[in-house]
Amino acid sequence: MSKSQNTAGTVDVDGFTYEWHLEHEPHLSDDDGWKGMTISLLQRDAKREAHLEFPPPKRLLKGLPRGRLQLDDPTISRGVRAALAAGWEPTSRGKPVVFMVDAEGN
Repeated sequence: MSKSQNTAGTVDVDGFTYEWHLEHEPHLSDDDGWKGMTISLLQRDAKREAHLEFPPPKRLLKGLPRGRLQLDDPTISRGVRAALAAGWEPTSRGKPVVFMVDAEGN
């Protein structure tokens, strides 16, 4: 991946291709304070999405300018593996499953 701010792409994990896109940038919520970014994942040719919710960047909590994790293949791959380990079944049907992950994508 290039150094530009990618907001969508694909990543191969354990023989499967996952499409991802940025759902939400980090933002300030009236009810919950700072919320981190959210990434949507979908295994190619599968039905059920997973949403990965990252914590807000520490810089926002300190009042510094906005920022977010760099979205690169290793970060997305760790997120896919974490969601699968937590019980995401991409081939099942139903509403998107939401997972909270740490800043490293675990």
